[in-house]
Amino acid sequence: MVPARLILHNGERYEGLSPAWQKNTFFGEVVFTTGMVGYVESLTDPSYAGQILTFTYPLIGNYGVPKKQFWESSKVQVSGVILGELSPFYAHYQAEHSLLEWLKEQKVPLLWGVDTRALTKSLRTEGVALGAITQEKMAPASFFDPNKTHLVAQVSTRTVKEYGTGKKKIIAVDCGMKENILRCLLQFPVTVKRVPYDYDYLKEDYDGIFVSNGPGDPVQCKETIAVLQKALLMNKPIFGICLGAQLMALSMGAKTFKLPYGHRGQNQPCQMPESGRCYLTSQNHGYAIEETTLPDDWKVTFRNLNDLSVEGIAHRTHPFFAVQFHPEASPGPVDAMYLFKQFYELL
Repeated sequence: MVPARLILHNGERYEGLSPAWQKNTFFGEVVFTTGMVGYVESLTDPSYAGQILTFTYPLIGNYGVPKKQFWESSKVQVSGVILGELSPFYAHYQAEHSLLEWLKEQKVPLLWGVDTRALTKSLRTEGVALGAITQEKMAPASFFDPNKTHLVAQVSTRTVKEYGTGKKKIIAVDCGMKENILRCLLQFPVTVKRVPYDYDYLKEDYDGIFVSNGPGDPVQCKETIAVLQKALLMNKPIFGICLGAQLMALSMGAKTFKLPYGHRGQNQPCQMPESGRCYLTSQNHGYAIEETTLPDDWKVTFRNLNDLSVEGIAHRTHPFFAVQFHPEASPGPVDAMYLFKQFYELL
């Protein structure tokens, strides 16, 4: 390990240590997650593409890294990892690698020994920041903003794939879909056709549409929104998760906005306004739906109890609904898993 640092675009510096192989400077949007476990699932979640992920829990890496079947995509998706303490040993019967070995194999930079509490307090106060992990002492001349690029185009599937043999057919629009979402859909007797973010499925025979999670600013997904606008006119069931909720809102004329520091972690409280029932949810998003722009025939079905932002929407008469959180968990609570059954029953 050699001395290295995180430099934010506002000039703040956080000292730490990095593996000697990290000779380059690595850029991303610096965000934080409050999860105590689930670092493997978080790091392989395509929604984190373009981001340098700070773990607020002090010790990370103690149970190693399991086989790919437990990952949420085929690789580590983050642009960098910030830790307070890296576990020197790992112990779990499913583990195949240490976190350090895995990140080196995946060519993903690591900075540990950082005062993550101070960094998180800064991000909560000033908002998420562009940053760089570097062994250089001088600040970079400029910082890369991943949200100005089409991140969904980078993480979406490039080929059409089919899963299952059920009679009901679901078009799953992959904007960076987590693998556990697919597992949840396949718990029911359905056939899932997984398609790229810009795929036109309107002339195909299907019973319902699922729109997945994904990274970045939803307004970048113009092709996805254009197809979804027409799909809403066909009155077939549509279910969206995370980015999928934002894309559904944009497709019917609402607007989205960037949250100051986002919602990332496994303990985000949400409430259903109509019943008052509360859920603990797993979340990872930096954008949200602007409630005042929702059409009158749509309603808010979930609200975040920390900042009262919109966490779920549904059409008042048609079979369209979406949630901003992750009912499939991985990691986190599975309290809202029933939403997949709700979607299946609409088909």
